[in-house]
Amino acid sequence: MIIKHRQERSEIIILRSLNVRMSLSDKEVTNYLNLKKGYEGEQKSDIWLEGLSEDWLIIHDLLLEYNNSKYQIDTLLISQDTIYPLDVKNYEGDHYVEGDKWYISAKKDGKNPLHQLSRCETLLRCLLRDLGYHYPLESYLIFINPEFHLYQTSINPSIVFPTQLNRFLKKLNTKPAKLNKRHFKLAEQLVALHLIDLPYPRLPAYAYGQLEKGTLCPKCYSFFSDLKGTKLVCGNCGCTEGVESAVLRSVTELMLLFPDRKITTMAILEWCKIIKSEKTIRRILVRNFKLIRNGRSSYYSNS
Repeated sequence: MIIKHRQERSEIIILRSLNVRMSLSDKEVTNYLNLKKGYEGEQKSDIWLEGLSEDWLIIHDLLLEYNNSKYQIDTLLISQDTIYPLDVKNYEGDHYVEGDKWYISAKKDGKNPLHQLSRCETLLRCLLRDLGYHYPLESYLIFINPEFHLYQTSINPSIVFPTQLNRFLKKLNTKPAKLNKRHFKLAEQLVALHLIDLPYPRLPAYAYGQLEKGTLCPKCYSFFSDLKGTKLVCGNCGCTEGVESAVLRSVTELMLLFPDRKITTMAILEWCKIIKSEKTIRRILVRNFKLIRNGRSSYYSNS
């Protein structure tokens, strides 16, 4: 049973929008692509975990804090007598270990993900203890990408490689998993403690005036190029979308990028660009948002 579903992080959504609407540095693009790849790996792991029996509680994407230290858990599994924090990696290519350091094939020094896993387990154990729970923890590093290979000299039981995923899932399904109210209470407490904001936002500086205006295609994220009747058409991938759906997505995007900016008919007309009808924009906003009347400064709100 999934207690908390995974949602795409705001940081990725914002970077994806900025990557189209302005010129990002190579470092910023690399950061965006790494975050995007990581999220895609987490989505793959969610599909993989659909093979888990229903007698488990699954919490995706937890951001917690203990003693002023924030830590993220990609997936937390709760069984009858054990809790399993899973850290999912979408690495690909050849990696190898020398001593306590991890390297990619080009001899580029990378962070040791086992250190992150250990830190997460320590902080989670302390939090659970303070909440009055003393379940044992078994943490695992899940490598979800079949193109990943790690050269190492020793076996680490905390690592699950792509070729071991099916066996690991079968192993979990043999565990006793009779849940009671206490398990559900724990899951609810952890979800209630989930932090909404990211701990280290790595966003570039940007301003409204420097961003290219237009309505983004929901599939390839290029700008819609044509408006045919009530449909927007993407010249890049051929995707079509209804005008109202596209406008609502654009409003959500604008609110995420500029949370203090007022949503008005003219503001959305300018932001969407390809839709030229002020009447159409107003009709969509009236139907989906609350109008806050303030004379010429009237605006729309979703609260």
